[in-house]
Amino acid sequence: MAKRRAITGYSGNGLPYACIGNGARNLVIFGGLEFRHKPPSGIMLRMSTGYLRGLANSYKIYIVNRKPGLPPGYSLSDMSDDYAAMIKNELGGVADIIGVSTGGAIAQHFAVDHPDLVRRLVLAMTGFRLTEEGKELQVKVADLARKGNRRAACALLGTAIMRKGIAKHVFKWFMWLLGPLIIPTDPSDGIVEIEAEDRHDLSDRLDRIKAATLVIGGEEDFFYPVRETARKIPNVRLVLYPNLGHNAMFARSRQFGEEIRAFLLS
Repeated sequence: MAKRRAITGYSGNGLPYACIGNGARNLVIFGGLEFRHKPPSGIMLRMSTGYLRGLANSYKIYIVNRKPGLPPGYSLSDMSDDYAAMIKNELGGVADIIGVSTGGAIAQHFAVDHPDLVRRLVLAMTGFRLTEEGKELQVKVADLARKGNRRAACALLGTAIMRKGIAKHVFKWFMWLLGPLIIPTDPSDGIVEIEAEDRHDLSDRLDRIKAATLVIGGEEDFFYPVRETARKIPNVRLVLYPNLGHNAMFARSRQFGEEIRAFLLS
């Protein structure tokens, strides 16, 4: 995957993306929480595509961010409408969708509001709402970012992604080092995302998802009730990794990718 050169750009309605692969089908990735609404590149692109090995021959894969300059009050539903416009106007009107973390929350809105645009749906490390602990932590992250404490904001996120052992401390400092890379001096786009997800609760609408759905993640996810989310979706397959949390996609990248590949290509 790393050897495939990514094509980057912006959709007609302003969504930044990177595209890899040369397959006949379209696969659109709604990425996780982002403060930099630019086309994914470099280490951030490699981190977000490691689990996709083996899909680039079957798919043209679009890793799509939210548009820059989000106004205050912009909702996850508004963001899903942006993805819908891109898929409808530029990708032939249908795609397989993978929503990761915050992107998975947006993908739920997308599948409910735009069922004709999604063939198969993967919800990775996400849920119909944030846990109370996850909501509280994200509010603290937004506050730190707003005050310019970018390294501290990223380090705090790191403590929730990696929850156990020495790996927790290593990842915390790794995120601290990446702070200025992940969060720009103007963090407003990421703060709008956090505030939108704070209001997110699709507990009474998930039964409207028509697409075959894979819910996949860690059994101990700090941010989302993964198992409870799967229970609310009609045509669903659930894969949970025990003793893992919001780091499941990275800790079990190979297995994660195999499960997703088998589901999408079946």
